[in-house]
Amino acid sequence: MTGSGVATRGLVVAKAPVPGRVKTRLGRTLGMEEAAVLASAALLDTLVAVTEAFGAAQCTWALDGDLEGSVGGASLAAAARGWSVVPQRGEGLGERLAAAHADVGDGPVVQVGMDTPQLSAPLLRDVAAGLEDADAVLGPATDGGWWVLALRDPAAAAGLAGVPMSTPQTGVATAAALRGSGLSVALAPVLGDVDTEDDAAELAAVAPGTAFAAAWARLEGSPR
Repeated sequence: MTGSGVATRGLVVAKAPVPGRVKTRLGRTLGMEEAAVLASAALLDTLVAVTEAFGAAQCTWALDGDLEGSVGGASLAAAARGWSVVPQRGEGLGERLAAAHADVGDGPVVQVGMDTPQLSAPLLRDVAAGLEDADAVLGPATDGGWWVLALRDPAAAAGLAGVPMSTPQTGVATAAALRGSGLSVALAPVLGDVDTEDDAAELAAVAPGTAFAAAWARLEGSPR
């Protein structure tokens, strides 16, 4: 909880892991099916960590696509049992992020994607605690983007609709947009995310007990 006494909610914005729709940059070198396997494992780790951090009843998944027929769909559905699952809305990623925050409702929220399988419940709770002293907490990613955004008021995410996403300047631009809306912004630790095979190998080594690390180990050991 924050100082307001209102329970913090968790928000995951992620696609169903269908080959050719997720991790396409990774898929161009690894194979689209294999990239979807890794995406599914990373998403599973994310759902587990967010549930542990905030409790299933306080969690929302803004889902793009359908879990039926996706890689690991049954396991993902089981991990999200008790969550509110809503469809993503909007044209670009910025619009969809803003809409997802709006769908959560009032009160503090911590939002992540599916690219950082090494995140943990304690780290997410630390991010939430940062809202005691700031209106927003932004976690930069090593590729120039960001991996987490916590907001005291989800309505403040409306400014994300105008931020160019998936660029090396997205993190800086997001912080500027938040500050331009009059918000105080604190920074969370920098994390790497999964874009390339090198990223995958590095993150699997950082988080050896995760579903992602196990999936990477199986792919490494299989002929390609």
